[in-house]
Amino acid sequence: MRTALFRSTATLLAAGVATLLPAAAVAAPTPSPGATPVNRAGTSFLTATPITAGQPVRVDASIGDHLYWSFPATAGQVHEINATVTFPKGRSGASTWTVDVFDGLRRRQACTAGAQTPTVDAKASNVVLGCTLREVRSWAEPWSADPLPGTYVVRLSVIELPEPDLGAPIDVDLLVGTIADRGASADDGELAAPLVPNTKAGTVLNAVPPVDADADDESGSLADWLPDLGSRWVWTGIGGVLAAVAGVFGFAVTRRPRRP
Repeated sequence: MRTALFRSTATLLAAGVATLLPAAAVAAPTPSPGATPVNRAGTSFLTATPITAGQPVRVDASIGDHLYWSFPATAGQVHEINATVTFPKGRSGASTWTVDVFDGLRRRQACTAGAQTPTVDAKASNVVLGCTLREVRSWAEPWSADPLPGTYVVRLSVIELPEPDLGAPIDVDLLVGTIADRGASADDGELAAPLVPNTKAGTVLNAVPPVDADADDESGSLADWLPDLGSRWVWTGIGGVLAAVAGVFGFAVTRRPRRP
């Protein structure tokens, strides 16, 4: 009986190990074969350089720059962002770096794994950052910050450093990978439209209605000549009249009657 129990326990342990091995064996994302490398980055949300999952990024920048990239995400996907900042020259002190991810509404998304805000000393030749996002959902409650399908923005920056190191050259390698994709059917629901940041300026509304071509020219010119009711000239004139009335009234009250 003990032998059978031992064998059952060993079988269960082996099955558990076999189940955990694929999850543990999920390595960092690798560049897609034939993907065109990207050698630039944006400096704001509106100028974020678009990339796709598996497309390698390699740019030359300076310490203190805020670097932005954007990538599309669909429901059921889990993305991982890996970034490496290399310091060609020595630095005077330790520095802290961060990689932040925002959705189409510019809501900062939480990382479930990875060194999102590492600190390195002055002797380190590079710093490695990482962020594994939550699974993109096909729908969410309006009050929640759950990741939804749309365009996501990655921002890489330094948040603490000695002032003498500001502006020193750096090399940045970044890669966004899809480590899981369960498809939209994994979540019961559907988003009406992907969350995409609005990068187009709106039109300016004309506050003054257009003049009717059939209107009388004389009345139109008179209306243009008269000031608006809220104009400061109107209120200045009203104030002057009230001041004059008050002066006459005060003089009439305080003047002395003449002696006969």
